Amino acid sequence: MPRVAHALVALSLLLAGCAPPAKDAERPLRITTTVSMLTDLVRTIGGERVIVHGLMGAGVDPHLYKPTIGDVAKLDDADLILYIGLHLEGRMAELFHKMARAGRPVIGVAEALNPERLIRTSEQSYDPHVWFDPLLWGEVASAVADALSAADPERRAFYQRNAAIYQAQLGALDAYIRARIAEIPVERRVLITAHDAFGYFGARYGLEVIGLQGINTATEAGARDVQALAELIARRQIRSIFVETSVSPNTIRAVQAAAQARGWPVAIGGALFSDALGDEGSPEGTYFGMMQHNVETIVEGLK
Repeated sequence: MPRVAHALVALSLLLAGCAPPAKDAERPLRITTTVSMLTDLVRTIGGERVIVHGLMGAGVDPHLYKPTIGDVAKLDDADLILYIGLHLEGRMAELFHKMARAGRPVIGVAEALNPERLIRTSEQSYDPHVWFDPLLWGEVASAVADALSAADPERRAFYQRNAAIYQAQLGALDAYIRARIAEIPVERRVLITAHDAFGYFGARYGLEVIGLQGINTATEAGARDVQALAELIARRQIRSIFVETSVSPNTIRAVQAAAQARGWPVAIGGALFSDALGDEGSPEGTYFGMMQHNVETIVEGLK
């Protein structure tokens, strides 16, 4: 049996029948999260009232993340488990659903969003990369505050106040991004990346977004995809394309080589953070630092 299957079986057996740990009103909530954007958000809203353990750090691709036996302690010890949902954590989704059915406090925070605000990718699926629209991410912040309030009702006012402050900061971020994107000539507002993670960003700020791979990095790009994208780049004379920190750069470099073979010297405009923040302790290790890095890299690459 593959290693990931062993881990999933072990996690299911150990967790599905477990009751939530007893909560001492005086100690902080123990929260387990998945992707680093969510980990940062929960720490910000929860403040000193939470201890957050994130399963996925810098450079980790959640689409392909394989749960390990080492995840058991973090999940089993949690008062509350928060994940994005919408199939982002593909290999863990079934486990989370089983845990929820068994009565564990497990919440997919993006699954509470109004479907009309989401980008539909198929009849029953939506783009999970909701953090790239700051105002939509503000709605996720509300869902997090509500989840913390339900688990710790005595501090509801604290969590709700922190969420409101965070949402005000997101409004300022939105204005900053609009101003910076406006510096890119309209005909150059084409964002090409390794996989299709920036749909919400493009929809909000008026960029055409093209990912070599689909929404999910488990969908591999073939030679025909590489050649077709290189042809588009050369024909439209796109100046820069971008790699991602959580996706191998090899496919984008193959696109660059194929475009150059057609006589068009497209550049790699830099590395964008898509499915994970930067290293903890770095500016890009926070949501706001990550977004600023991406915006500056995109603007400078496309201007």
